[in-house]
This record gives sequence, C-alpha cells and structure tokens, in this order.
Amino acid sequence: MLNTEKRNPKTQHIDKMSTLEMVYAMNEENMNSVLAVERASASIAQAIDVISEALAAGGHLVYIGAGTSGRLGILDASECPPSFGVEPEIVRGIIAGGNESMFRASEGAEDGHDAGATDVADVLHDGDVLVGISAAGNAEYVVGAMEMANVMGCTTIALTSNADSAITKVADIVICCDTGPEVITGSTRLKAGNSQKFVLNMLSTCAMIKTGKVYENLMINLKPSNKKLRGRVIRITCDILGCDEEKAIKLLDAHNWSIRDVVDASK
Repeated sequence: MLNTEKRNPKTQHIDKMSTLEMVYAMNEENMNSVLAVERASASIAQAIDVISEALAAGGHLVYIGAGTSGRLGILDASECPPSFGVEPEIVRGIIAGGNESMFRASEGAEDGHDAGATDVADVLHDGDVLVGISAAGNAEYVVGAMEMANVMGCTTIALTSNADSAITKVADIVICCDTGPEVITGSTRLKAGNSQKFVLNMLSTCAMIKTGKVYENLMINLKPSNKKLRGRVIRITCDILGCDEEKAIKLLDAHNWSIRDVVDASK
C-alpha cells in the first residue's frame, strides 16, 4: 500500500479529540512535511540547477498535475510574473480538466493518460522542463504528460510523496518527499500538499535567483503594478543606493520605474 494511503495511528481517533487536540495533532504532523522536504534537499537542488540552466538558455518551466497538485503548480507559476518580472509563459501551470478544475473538482480527469500527453504537446518545446506533480505518484494524466515531454526532448522532474510510483519511472529527476500517512487517510491535500508547496517555492525562487532576477535578497525585477508594490520598489531602490525616497522616486521616474535600470545607471 502507498504510504499516502495508510492510516495514521496518531490520528486514528481524531473524531473523538477536542478542537484544541485536533489542532495540536495536525500541527505535529505538519512538521513532518518540513522534514520530508529536508530529506529530499539533494534532488531539489539538482532540479533547481537543471531548471535555471534551461531558463538561462531561453527555455520554460511547466508544472502539471491533477487536483490539488495541479492547483499548487498553477499557484506557483502565477506568482512568478509579479515577483520576478518574467513573462507569464516562462513559468506555466497545467491542471487536468482545464482551468475550470481550479475551482471545481474533476477527479476523473487524472485518469486521462492521452489528455496529459495532448495538453503538454501544445505548450512544450525542446529544452523546456516539465515538473509532474502527483502526491500518490500514479496519476495517469501526469504520466502521459511526462512521457510526451521525454519524447519532445524536455527534462522531466517528478514531485511525489511515494517512491517507486509511476511518475518516478518516467522522470529524469525524482523529488520524493515521504510525508507518511495523512491525518485524514488519503487526504493528500494535507501533509503531501504542504511538501509540494514548499518544493515548488524552492524550484521557482531559486531558479529566479540563479538567473539574475534577485539582487542580494531583493526583487529587482519587481513591477510597480499597485500602491503596495510601488512603495516596495521605492524602498528597494533606497536600500540598494542608500538614498532617500525623494531621490529614489526621481531616479525611478527617469528610468521607467525599473529598479534594475536605476542600479545599472548608478554604477
């Protein structure tokens, strides 16, 4: 039996616990998500290096999954343009069943092997990286997508919580975060989902750092698309140049509110 499908003895009687006991039990188990990611650090780093090399060469990063896994991939991809100033197609997320599945569960879509292959064939190019996300690791939709990506000359990365599952057998790199049995048996939106979110944060963020989208720990490609971000752009400029807000605003006005251009002009 898959680890993610086993019963967790620590929560076997969670339905009899007080509310506070439930919270403590869930939080204790959440800690295992962090530890599982730590144990997978070497393969995560390997994946980051491959992704950053692909992006530097003009390639793309694509996430694909079904259900919660697909939603988490889309979430991470959607945060890259506002955080790092990249075009939306640089990091993309695909979910089984299409965009409607972001808001309404379509569980049967994960069984569509051919649909997965078709969906990635429309967006992938030679040299891209595909990250197949499946907590159980056996979603046929993801397997089909990864098999097609391999044929197209892309690097494939499996992100799962079960070793030796189907997606690990078709991937170039395997990231297995063994989070163990869930608090509620089989509900992989919990610990497994936590670990997926942590890993996806690392994959995109570290790849963006390695491709020059971050200076020190500052987002220098940030776009001032709202009041909050405009203030952040000003603060970042002040931090880097050691100037006051008035001067920062003048410099940003002169360089189309590009922190990078302001910094380059000040060298």
